[in-house]
Amino acid sequence: MKGRAQFTRDEWLDVIIRSFGLEPSWMTQRLKFHYLARLFPLVESNYNFIELGPRGNGKSYTFSEFSPYATLLGAPTSASTLWWNAGRKQVGLIGFWDVVAFDEVGEGVVVRDRETFQVMKQYMANGNFNRANANITANASLAFVGNIDDAIEDLVNSHEHDLFKPLHPVFDLAVIDRFHTFVPGWEIPKNKDENLTRRYGLIIEYLAEAFHHSARKTNRFAYAKATCKLGPGYDQRDQTAVLKSVCAFLKILHPGQDPTPGELDEYLAYAVEGRRRVKEQLNKRKPDDEFAQINLGYLRSDGQQVVIYCPESKSASATQNPQQQCDGAAKESPVVASKDSSVPPETHVADAKPVAAALAGAKVLEPAASTPLEPREKHYRIHYGATGFSYATIFGDYLVGAEEIVIEDPYIRAHHQVLNFLRFCETIVRLGKPKKIKLTTRFDTDLERDEAIPKLHNIGLSLNPYEVELEVKVSSTLHDREIRFSNGWTIKIGRGLEIYQKPDDWLSIGASDLDLRPCLETTVDIYRT
Repeated sequence: MKGRAQFTRDEWLDVIIRSFGLEPSWMTQRLKFHYLARLFPLVESNYNFIELGPRGNGKSYTFSEFSPYATLLGAPTSASTLWWNAGRKQVGLIGFWDVVAFDEVGEGVVVRDRETFQVMKQYMANGNFNRANANITANASLAFVGNIDDAIEDLVNSHEHDLFKPLHPVFDLAVIDRFHTFVPGWEIPKNKDENLTRRYGLIIEYLAEAFHHSARKTNRFAYAKATCKLGPGYDQRDQTAVLKSVCAFLKILHPGQDPTPGELDEYLAYAVEGRRRVKEQLNKRKPDDEFAQINLGYLRSDGQQVVIYCPESKSASATQNPQQQCDGAAKESPVVASKDSSVPPETHVADAKPVAAALAGAKVLEPAASTPLEPREKHYRIHYGATGFSYATIFGDYLVGAEEIVIEDPYIRAHHQVLNFLRFCETIVRLGKPKKIKLTTRFDTDLERDEAIPKLHNIGLSLNPYEVELEVKVSSTLHDREIRFSNGWTIKIGRGLEIYQKPDDWLSIGASDLDLRPCLETTVDIYRT
C-alpha cells in the first residue's frame, strides 16, 4: 500500500497491465479497463463475469495462467464435481478456488446434468446452495468466456437474436440476470507479439497473492454503497452488480486509499455499462416489460445525472425497443427523470474511441442516431447457406480513404475465381476511390497460368477508364489469403473471395446478385494494422 502511494492512478493502472505481459502505451483508457475487468473475479468474491469475443484475444489466459487460485474448466462438469460429492461428503470445486471459470461457452455447453445449473442459479444469486440437507456457503466467483462468431452489428439490430446467441439454452433468463458484467470481447484485439511489453511490472505470483488477499480479506462494498449515487430504475440485482464492479476497481487500483470523485465517476460509468449490456439482452428475450428498465445511470460528482449507453447498441432500435416489430408499435423507452423534471438527464455513451474523458463523464455526449459510426474491427463466421454477404456488405465500410488495395489469394486462376475477382474490383470501384490494385496469386501448372493471365489482363484494361491500375504478380510459395487496404484495414477471409456456392442454374435468383447467393462456410476477421 505504501508503494502504491508513490504512483498516480494512471501510472498504477499501467503497472497492472504490464504485470500480465501487455504494453499499455498503445491502449486507450477504455481498452485498459476491459483488460482490468478480466481481473474482477479474482479480487471480488462471488462475482459473476461473462466475456464473449473473437478467438485468440486472451480470454482464457487470465483464468488458466494468471493465478494459482483460479481454475479453468474446458470439459462438461457434473453437479458432484462442481458443488457437492455425496459419496465423499465433501464440497466440490466451488469450495477450493477463488474463481471457477468455464471455457468455450460460446461453442455450446454440453450439459451433463441440469442439476448443475439449477444449483448454479442459487449460488450466483446468494453465494450459497443447499446440498445434503445443509446450506453451504462459498466465496468463489464464476467466470464464463467464449467465442462469438456473428457480426455484433447484426445481432444488436436483429429482432430475433441477441448478444447471448452463442450460449446453450441452459443459460436461461434466470442465469443471465445474475451476471454482474458483460465485457465486450469484440473490442479487445487478438494477441500479437508487438503488443507485449518489454518493461517492468509486478511479479505475477506476488500479484496473484495480493488479489487472493483482496478477495478474502478486504471488503469495499460499504464504501461503494455510501459513495456511489445511482439513478432511478435499479432493481436489487442491478445495484449489486454495479457496486461489486466498482468494488473491484477500488481493490485493484486503490488498495488502502480512496479514489478522487472524477475517478469514481469513471468506474461507475464502466460498471453501469457492463450491467446495461446484460439488461438489454434480457429485455430482448423477455416478451413483457420485466427488464424494460435498461436506461441505467448515476449521479456524477458534480450532481449531474448521466444515463449510460453501450456503444454497439445505442443506435439500434431492435435493442433499445425490442417490442417494436412484435407489437406493431414501438415500445416506449423508459425515461429516467432528473430531480428537476424541467431539466432532462444527460446521456453518456461509453464510446470505444481513445478518449479517457468519455469514461470519466467529462464530456457528456448526446445520442445521435443519424451520425454514421466509424467502421470497427469485426470477427465473425458466415455459416453454410447464409445470404446477405455480398462483397459490398463485407468490404464496403472499410474502403474510405483506401487508394491502394493489396489482394493476396493463391486461388485466382480458375474461370469462376477470376469472375469473383472481377466482381470484387467492380465493388471497390463503385464504392471507393482506389488508384491501384495489386494482386498476388499462384499457379500450379503452366496451363492455369496461360488461361488466367489473359483474363486478368482484360480486367486491367477495363479498369483504365476509372484511372485504376491493376498490377498482377505470381508467387510460387503463396498460401494464406489476405486483403489489405492502404487506410490501415486488413481483412482475412478463410476462403478468400471464393465464398459463394455455385448456383443450381445460372438463370436463378442469386446468380447475379451476391447478396442473394447462398454462401459457403468461412470465417471473417477485420482488423486495423
